[in-house]
Amino acid sequence: MPAVDTGASTTVDADAVTATDSRPAPGGPAADSRLTPGGPGYRRMSLALFLAGVATFALLYSTQALLPLVSRDFGASASAASWTVSAATGGLALFVLPMSALSERFGRRTVMTASLAVAVAVGLLVPFAPSMGALIALRAVQGAALAGLPASATAYLAEEVRPKALITAIGLFVAGNSVGGMSGRIITGWIAQEWGWRVSVGTIGVVAVGCAVAFRLLLPAPRHFTPGSLRPRVLARTVRDHLSDPLLCRLYAIGALFMTVFGGVYTVIGYRLTEEPFGLPQGIIGSIFLVYLVGTVSASTAGRLVGRLGRRGALYLAAGTTTTGLALSLASSLMLVLAGLVLITAGFFAGHAVASSAVSHTAKRGRAQAAALYQSAYYIGSSVGSALGAAAFHSGGWSGTVAIGVLAVLGVVTITVFGSRAARAAVAGR
Repeated sequence: MPAVDTGASTTVDADAVTATDSRPAPGGPAADSRLTPGGPGYRRMSLALFLAGVATFALLYSTQALLPLVSRDFGASASAASWTVSAATGGLALFVLPMSALSERFGRRTVMTASLAVAVAVGLLVPFAPSMGALIALRAVQGAALAGLPASATAYLAEEVRPKALITAIGLFVAGNSVGGMSGRIITGWIAQEWGWRVSVGTIGVVAVGCAVAFRLLLPAPRHFTPGSLRPRVLARTVRDHLSDPLLCRLYAIGALFMTVFGGVYTVIGYRLTEEPFGLPQGIIGSIFLVYLVGTVSASTAGRLVGRLGRRGALYLAAGTTTTGLALSLASSLMLVLAGLVLITAGFFAGHAVASSAVSHTAKRGRAQAAALYQSAYYIGSSVGSALGAAAFHSGGWSGTVAIGVLAVLGVVTITVFGSRAARAAVAGR
């Protein structure tokens, strides 16, 4: 079916080896001109999207490690301050699908560049927010602007990278997310300890400017993109097709549930570590996010994990690792809490990389919309996790936040078990 009927860009099938600008060798099949590790342009593409991931997560979660200071500045509770995170992720969740539609029409690189530019501009205004309401509003706008990045990036990779290298390429983008989340929190933690949270988030804005400029200069021009339609009926048909696919829906739910755990834990952990028996200063709390390096490793090795265990086996391992981390985090020993955060982070990033790459592989048409629906579910999970985690902490302490996380992981396991049974039943019925 042509792109005008589906609303999708004309992309190659996950198992195909053709390209729009290939030149057939005499007497042989067309060569695949998509990017591959070691080939021309692959390193530039990887670095560009890595930096985009850094900027996205650094901006999106720029207030998360600073919530105790934000609460103190505005005289707000943990639940109220958590909305500076939930508003940003909620804005992204709401706008990721419309932004993906724009990327189908105007191109992935164009939309990603515009999204970063607007998000960076808003990021430079955030430090001057006069009230909690204004801060939350600016963060919502910033999240909506960032919505053009995640879905467009995965769609760009699905079109421009050879299938065998896709999981690795997406893993590197996710690794950039983890580095952005880690460095942003560490930078804000130490700067805030000396000069306050406003100077901290302003510094993140300046860092994001550099990432945005480098991204635009490095990212290769797309060679396998064909514009699609912006007609609402076409978009609705594409979305309906994706939502009627049981496998895609399971992957969307898995991404949302993993992010519910992660959002809840990292929104609340700063409050827990400022309290007894820990009583840590803001700079040390920011440094706790060095554990994101574990996420960088687990996301970038997701392809090898799937190769050894299969997709479902990798998801079970990620769920088990996350659950073990949640259990360890209940301890009153700082070392055990840190070990728990390491396992939670490793499990989350591995599960996210596996699920998001599976979405790109499963969707044969409308990949930007398929990725957008995943990102929407993923960031809804972040918003819900941040809000529920903070509310549970307010009413029941850290054990309440952990309980929310355990329930979310049980949901991942249940969905994966159901998917395994559905796959076996499909094979038996052939």
